[in-house]
Amino acid sequence: MRQAGRYLKPYREIRARHSILEICKKPALAAEVTLQPIDILDVDAAIIFADLLLPIEPMGLKLEFVAGEGPLIENAITEPEDIDELSTSRTDDLGYVSEAIIKVAEHLAGRVPVIGFVGAPFTLASYMIEGGPSKTFLKTKRLMFGNETMWRRLMGKLVDVLGEFGRMQIGAGARAIQVFDSWVGALSPEDYVRYVQPYSRALIERIRSAGVPVIHFGTGAGGFFRELHAAGGDVLGVDWRINIDNAWSEIGYRSAIQGNLDPVALFAPLPELRTKVTDLLKRTGTRPGHIVNLGHGILPETPVENVKAVVSIVREFRTVK
Repeated sequence: MRQAGRYLKPYREIRARHSILEICKKPALAAEVTLQPIDILDVDAAIIFADLLLPIEPMGLKLEFVAGEGPLIENAITEPEDIDELSTSRTDDLGYVSEAIIKVAEHLAGRVPVIGFVGAPFTLASYMIEGGPSKTFLKTKRLMFGNETMWRRLMGKLVDVLGEFGRMQIGAGARAIQVFDSWVGALSPEDYVRYVQPYSRALIERIRSAGVPVIHFGTGAGGFFRELHAAGGDVLGVDWRINIDNAWSEIGYRSAIQGNLDPVALFAPLPELRTKVTDLLKRTGTRPGHIVNLGHGILPETPVENVKAVVSIVREFRTVK
């Protein structure tokens, strides 16, 4: 959940000299940034530093990050013909991510596992169509509702590319893959089931067939958590908009669960932060299978000492319960 990032001073020092894409594409830099939280926070897993939009470049789209605006795609999809032209045969161009994972795994030497990740098909499709972030997803839904044949062709291509990308990361040493559906909360439950769920399921099954567990995370999906679970995943990630015990009960405890502290809780005074973390831990109780995590990405302004405090509180709770 943005484990490496601007809240860490060593990362900011590297970021002052290199763009996000440069860090992603230089394995030594990506590995260095990935390892920073392990040494500073003493967390239980390393999450490879990458960006979920990297696969769109070998598909033929041009990606850049603009200060203050985020990712922008110069040649976004505007016509059905644009989907036909997307390549699915250049996944090897993403080999720099595999190289970074190899470096991290070698450095860690089994001390903690490395987690890789891919974006989910709907989230990548929405970026590719909108050309960047969106509040309404008008262009995406217009294609989805208006030309279902081309929508399904696009989603099928994304499953091919993302599935291979996930398997590449596993081959390099990733011990689990997280599938991020960052924009899935823009959908109704019915539209999710019809237009998205089959492709998320296909992607997760392809990755799991390589022999590692998959963490499936969807932002804003509390209203259709059972449908998200039906798409698959050994672990279901929960954002902070739903109580984690209710979410887990809703899927009958059939998967492990990850989450779901509000990232802004990390700005609370330490007594209040301890209360919030302890409440989260009490909600999952002694039942095995809870990965303690934030409910979304850590914010750049977050005090590092508060992040360290959360790690300590979780370990203390585990010891005394």
